[in-house]
Amino acid sequence: MQHPQLRAGIMLALLTLPVLASAALSYETVSRLALDQAPVLMAQKSALAGAEAALPAAASLPDPRLTLGLDNLPVNGADRLSINRDFMTMQRIGLMQEVPNRAKRAARASGAEAKVAREQALLAVAQLAVQRDAALAWLGVHFAEARLAQLAALETENRLLQDTLDARIGAGRVMPADRTMARQEALALADRRDDAQRDVAKARAALRRWVGSRADEALEGAPPALRVDPAAVLAGLHRHAEITPFAADQALASAEIKEADAEARGDWAWELVYSRRGPQFGDMMSVQFSFDLPWQQGRRQQPQVMAKQQMLQRITAEREDLLRRHGEEIESQLAELQSLDRQRARLADSGQALAAERVALALASYQAGRSDLGSVLAARRELVETRLRLIDIDLQGAALRVRLTTLIAEQ
Repeated sequence: MQHPQLRAGIMLALLTLPVLASAALSYETVSRLALDQAPVLMAQKSALAGAEAALPAAASLPDPRLTLGLDNLPVNGADRLSINRDFMTMQRIGLMQEVPNRAKRAARASGAEAKVAREQALLAVAQLAVQRDAALAWLGVHFAEARLAQLAALETENRLLQDTLDARIGAGRVMPADRTMARQEALALADRRDDAQRDVAKARAALRRWVGSRADEALEGAPPALRVDPAAVLAGLHRHAEITPFAADQALASAEIKEADAEARGDWAWELVYSRRGPQFGDMMSVQFSFDLPWQQGRRQQPQVMAKQQMLQRITAEREDLLRRHGEEIESQLAELQSLDRQRARLADSGQALAAERVALALASYQAGRSDLGSVLAARRELVETRLRLIDIDLQGAALRVRLTTLIAEQ
């Protein structure tokens, strides 16, 4: 009879076995992990939280000011430095409150709201950038390993061919030079394999930035079939991720213009003072109001308003420039994608078939003794180059589709 703890351990192992066996990185898993743990997103979320935390204080009044003092303190004579013998000496305590004008407080509230909107837009942009870069890192590993697999397959084929050479040379069917040629080909393939392994390691390093230690796990699944609608992409250009923060920047600049303009209205303050005199005299209370007098508006307030207006014009011009640059970039990417799709169709439909046919013909001719080994190796090399070219096209096309489908930040 089994011990209860032993049975529990066996059951736990059986339950966790499928999880361990299925440990692999899919395209969707990488995107989710990157969004969950990217430090840049944590930093941007902190910036957003800070802007939101400052929002309630934007339109509030300044803190009141407590004043303490002595009035009419004697400095000579019999009552020197006495605070209660001279009838004019008063101990004073006061409370003062500055009151910015309502237009200024409203402008400050609008500016704080614009800062929150800007941080929200930047967070959405950062999330989109993380999602895009993590997807590109996954694609980099997937296609780098595909290239390595193609080169490994060619090495295996050439090794099998090389193993038959000694018998063929002994039978006098091929020249000894073919063996040297095969060895040279093996050295060249070994160099290319090392390059491919290096590329895989670099791609894994890029992926590790987003998923940490899980970057060493095997990839799972194929790249997603992302659909790109050129008309929709161009129509949504104004919603481009890097364009969206400009709306908040413009709102913030407009709020700063209103705040600078409100300086011309001036602020005011009130103060309440309680004064305590000697016991033979009654205490006193004072109320005071003070008002700003913006009488030099042409030299102080108006230049500030003009400066803020120029800032708004700069932001608007920068937005237009960025919009045009992204329009050019997107049109170029769409043209590149169309070209890649046509090239891939030709390679997949006829390019690979012709290369494979050339290998078959060269091998048949070589086996019949009508050609040398060089033609076979060249044909196989050309077939692999065609397949590698197809992998490169697939990588470029997948990367372009990722970029073109991650242009709009959903907030």
